[in-house]
Amino acid sequence: MEIDAKLIVMVMIGAAVFAGVQGLVGVLSVATQKRQVNRRLKVGEKVEGISALVVELRKQRGLTAAGGRSERLRWLSDMIVASGLPYDQRKWLTYIGLAAAIGAVGVFFLLKNPLGLLGGAVLGGVIVPLGVLKWKAKQRATALGFQLPQALDIIVRSLEAGHPVPAAVALVGREMSDPIGTEFGMSADEIAYGATLEQAVERMAERCQHPDVDLFAATVRLQERTGGNLTGLLKLNANTVRERHKMRLKIKAASSEGRASAMILTAAPFLAIGMIVLISPKFYGDVIDEPMVKYGLAGLGFWIFLGNMIMRRMIDMRL
Repeated sequence: MEIDAKLIVMVMIGAAVFAGVQGLVGVLSVATQKRQVNRRLKVGEKVEGISALVVELRKQRGLTAAGGRSERLRWLSDMIVASGLPYDQRKWLTYIGLAAAIGAVGVFFLLKNPLGLLGGAVLGGVIVPLGVLKWKAKQRATALGFQLPQALDIIVRSLEAGHPVPAAVALVGREMSDPIGTEFGMSADEIAYGATLEQAVERMAERCQHPDVDLFAATVRLQERTGGNLTGLLKLNANTVRERHKMRLKIKAASSEGRASAMILTAAPFLAIGMIVLISPKFYGDVIDEPMVKYGLAGLGFWIFLGNMIMRRMIDMRL
């Protein structure tokens, strides 16, 4: 059996490209992880003193210098804090303005209608930024729930080794990556700044807005007020969080069929209309401007939206 030399060369080139891509992905992932771990340390290098570090970290999370939130738009402030994105008001306003301008120009050229300027500006300057914040907050909440049991294990081992509680909390802030590392690091800085363990953990729960972190804060609050073995309580807390995480995964697997059905049923009408328009552009040409057709399409869109909301309620199970 003869072996083609060109085939061997192509296989070797493909293997080399695959190995290079794998190596590049590994290097980038490690660099990203190191950058995330060192984010709080980089802030500490730019400021002097615990008080300045605490204030700077709070400002970067969209909080006031005292650790509070803006009362004008509390829901927006909560979303900014939960997203974990570094908050810089000037930069954010600049990005929002650019997004609004791009959205307005894009929709105007697409629809050839002056009203498209307003709709595009709202889409690019309001809906898209809020969607990004919500998406980042969801991503961060998922990472927090996954990392919290590991953080509690580190605290338990540190306490069993004889370290004080503030040192155990600070160890998590140094050794673990974001987002849990930054949260525990901020709590350690607040404890060093003069706050009690209960106050620091309560503020962390307010920043994270995660049920598992709320459970951790409740455990610490209970131990502070009634006493008891903190190490044993944290072990039980870590096991509880792991079991809740397993249950969430089971619920996600059980509801996957409903989510897939919702996506297929939602996409099917739009895909069908798109294929018809591509294959036969004049298919709807004679009736698309009729009022009844427009009302009918609007009604169908409403029913699709309503069906998605009902399916979402059916598969949205929270612990």
